[in-house]
Amino acid sequence: MQLDPQTFAVHDIRAFPFVVFNQAAAQPGYAKQWEAEMQALLRHGEAFVVVYDELRSDETHEDRKQRGLWLKHHKEPLARVCKSLISIESDPQRRAEVEAMSGMAVKAFGIPHAVVATRQEAMDVMQRLAVGVPGK
Repeated sequence: MQLDPQTFAVHDIRAFPFVVFNQAAAQPGYAKQWEAEMQALLRHGEAFVVVYDELRSDETHEDRKQRGLWLKHHKEPLARVCKSLISIESDPQRRAEVEAMSGMAVKAFGIPHAVVATRQEAMDVMQRLAVGVPGK
């Protein structure tokens, strides 16, 4: 199955397997589109990482709840293809804060989380995990 970047709004998949969360698309009610895109990524079946680049947007309680339930119900299949969540934070203090909070997400959803300072470091994490390498 091919992924069509035109059908994705919440995730930028043009550099797949380097999938970048589009925080501008995270407007109230976005969880339904997020869910459809995650389902498409699962069906695609190839390993990827999700990158949050200087994430600053807040989501509504309803969107958070809907995404949390989806993640809870799809934890195992998602962990087979989503090899890491990667947060890019250039500010050292913010990076430390995100790092401190990442343990909860890892425990809840079973997907490793890396916090780095640059996009290149995020790419390095993806390569270290051998994401996008045939047979890995």
